[in-house]
Amino acid sequence: MNKPYLSISLSLLLAASVMPTAHAKQPAANQSPTPGVLCDRYVCADDKGISHELTEKYLGKKAAANTLFAMPDVDLTEFTFANGIFCDVKERLCREDRYYGANGKRSGAISKKYTKLLFGE
Repeated sequence: MNKPYLSISLSLLLAASVMPTAHAKQPAANQSPTPGVLCDRYVCADDKGISHELTEKYLGKKAAANTLFAMPDVDLTEFTFANGIFCDVKERLCREDRYYGANGKRSGAISKKYTKLLFGE
């Protein structure tokens, strides 16, 4: 499998796991338990990507048991949090969404808030 496909698969996997039901509340905002770490209710990430160790530390063993960490070819450096914020470690940016525009480039507005929380920039 190629990397872009795996990145998209990871995004779809995360998005599918957090699809709200008709009676569900909107996903809570991401939390930053310590500088350079950003978590939603499923995973935690740092400037290297989604982290099994940080997920276990801040969200517990149950969250760290996520099958995402068992997938050997998944690119953990591009990810979408439950609230729709997309982060790319290679670009060192977080965006309001993960979608592409007609020009083939990411179309989501840059999220200064989450970029600063995760990358300190």
